[in-house]
Amino acid sequence: MRLLLIRHGQTPTNVDFLLDTGVPGPGLTALGRQQAAALPAALADEDIERLYVSTLTRTQLTAAPLAAARGLTPIVRDGIREVFAGDLEMLPGHSERGEEYMRTVFAWAAGDTAPRIPGGESGDEVLGRYDAVVAEAAGSGAGTVAMVSHGAVIRLWTAARADNVDVPYAASRPLGNTGVVILEGSPSDGWKALSWEGAVVEPTGASGPAGEPVE
Repeated sequence: MRLLLIRHGQTPTNVDFLLDTGVPGPGLTALGRQQAAALPAALADEDIERLYVSTLTRTQLTAAPLAAARGLTPIVRDGIREVFAGDLEMLPGHSERGEEYMRTVFAWAAGDTAPRIPGGESGDEVLGRYDAVVAEAAGSGAGTVAMVSHGAVIRLWTAARADNVDVPYAASRPLGNTGVVILEGSPSDGWKALSWEGAVVEPTGASGPAGEPVE
C-alpha cells in the first residue's frame, strides 16, 4: 500500500508555536485555507482511494477540498489525532517545559515507549492507536491511502515504523503545514519512506544531527 501522511493546514496556534492538541481544536487561518485548497493540485498524480482524517477540526477542514475534488468521504478516526500534550497543553513549544513534549516523542520513536507525557499518553498508547488505523486502511484493499494528521505524530510514527527513517532524520525535519510524507509497505512486511516533503528519503544513517526537537 502507498500511504500519504499529510499534516493539516496552518492554525492560529501554529503561528504562536503553541502545543495545542485538544479535541476539537482550532480551525485554519486564511493561509491554512489556501494550503488546503492547494492540496488537490499538489496530489494530482496520486490515485487516492481512501481518505482518513483525525477527530480534530483542522484535519477535516484541510481534507475537505481534496475530498470534494476526488469524490471521497473522509473517514474520521481518533487514532491518528495528535499526541496529547497533557499538562503541557498550550505551552510554547520552544519553552523549557514545552520542549519536553518532543523530547518524549522522539524517545518513543527510538524505542523507549513506556514514558508518559505528564498528564498525557505513553508511546505505547500513541503508536498503538496509530497502528490500528493504518492496519484498517491496509486491510481495506486500497492501493493508495491518504491520512490528514498532525506533525508530531507523523514524525513519531514514521521514525518508529519506517525501516529507512531514524530519529535524527525525523528530529531534524519539522513537517510544514500540508507537508506530506509518502511511504510504501504494509503492517506485516514493514514500511519504507519514499519521500519527505518532496525530498527522496535516503537510507538510515544518511541524515545529519538532530535539530531542535520542537514541533
